[in-house]
Amino acid sequence: MSTFYVQNFGCRATQADGAAIEQQFLDLGLQRAPDAAAAHWVILNTCAVTAQAEQDARAAIRRVRRGNESCKIVITGCYAQRAPAEVAALRGVSHIVGNSEKHALAELVLGRKCQDNSSLSGSFFPLASLQTGRAAEPSSEAVEIFVSDIFAHTRLLAAPVFDSGGARTRPNLKIQDGCSNRCSFCIIPSVRGRSRSLAYPDVLREINQLVGAGYREVVISGINLGRWGRDLAPGRQESGSTRKDQPAATDLAKLIRAILEHTSLEKLRVSSVEPMDWTDALVRLMAESPRIAKHVHVPLQSASDSILRAMRRRYRPWHYREKILNIRAAMPTAAIGADVMVGFPGESEADFDETRAMIEELPLTYLHVFTFSARPGTAAATLGNPLPAEVAGERSRILRDLGTRKKLVFMRSFIGRQLQAITLAARAEQSGGNWTEALSDNYLKVRLEGRQEANRWVEVSIGAVRNGYLSGQPVRP
Repeated sequence: MSTFYVQNFGCRATQADGAAIEQQFLDLGLQRAPDAAAAHWVILNTCAVTAQAEQDARAAIRRVRRGNESCKIVITGCYAQRAPAEVAALRGVSHIVGNSEKHALAELVLGRKCQDNSSLSGSFFPLASLQTGRAAEPSSEAVEIFVSDIFAHTRLLAAPVFDSGGARTRPNLKIQDGCSNRCSFCIIPSVRGRSRSLAYPDVLREINQLVGAGYREVVISGINLGRWGRDLAPGRQESGSTRKDQPAATDLAKLIRAILEHTSLEKLRVSSVEPMDWTDALVRLMAESPRIAKHVHVPLQSASDSILRAMRRRYRPWHYREKILNIRAAMPTAAIGADVMVGFPGESEADFDETRAMIEELPLTYLHVFTFSARPGTAAATLGNPLPAEVAGERSRILRDLGTRKKLVFMRSFIGRQLQAITLAARAEQSGGNWTEALSDNYLKVRLEGRQEANRWVEVSIGAVRNGYLSGQPVRP
């Protein structure tokens, strides 16, 4: 029997796309291989958010070729959409399927229909007709390329993604894709298209199926999750009619309320939402419901007004400060995370100091720190005045250290208190250990004394912070 293996790079949306691609191959009767070395078809689902992400994809192609010379290598995802000719020039690649055609990837590469009888919408593009990006070693093999206009793409690929390591306790459901913002540094709109939403009935159906399968927490995510529903006309949710007692949700807060009302999900976790989309209604709903995890992620990027304007971000530093303080007032124990970028062209020492000072001041509990990476085709890629790599590296180190200190303070604040946490499946490092890994409602890693069954919510009495974990004992009922 023919086998396949999917390797995903990048964000949660890419992981969700990979899960849907796996299902396409399973529907066509192929079997999942344990690794790339054992597969007839290897699908690399790539990222393009930074130059490093694309370099990682090229390195993966070389590794796959070395370990399995006879396999067919299919490149899909954001790198495939951004630079198909560049990817086609890499030795070992047999097919390139952009995000525009990913919904039919298995059909396209295998040349036959899936069980759902969806039509082939891909188009063959001769290599010569595509713009070549970086110079690459020419390939002597024929490469089939299926890439078309991403802005004409209206489908949303959605399949639940489960924790790595076989934990399968906290599925991630992508309910939104694409982005209609035009941040000057971001390649995502060019490779994922306009914002589009999974229809309201489909969201409820997917969550109810997960609940029926026994899952107690579901994470909803998207490329620009806060814009969910804005592309859906009220009353015209495509994948099924809405009952009179279930009016169609048209924004994220209404959707979350509907999930609470029309599913029995025990815990809903919301992934990253842009600052301007943290409405009072959304914050209030999250604060009031015990069924919503007290965990928010609010991208910052910079606290310099001039840099935010150059980034074409749709908020100012004082707006961001107000949002974070409102969230903390409503949810005193919530984890509050932020993305921060250093090294944007023209970022002065004073600009960086403004960012560092605001992070120090605000009740943020963890940081994701990134260094600016010029992406071809973005406005920021044409800006002059690049920051020296050593300066950007030092600024990144300063913010990472600051994030580490703030997280430690947050974790220590729970010593002597109780937290609700969901138990995770045992991992290799637990072999022989009499403890269980869990994740708290407010996004802290917990190690429980004793072996506990996975996928159970427990109350934990926190006794200490050790090696990046909270340690504690389950509270017996």
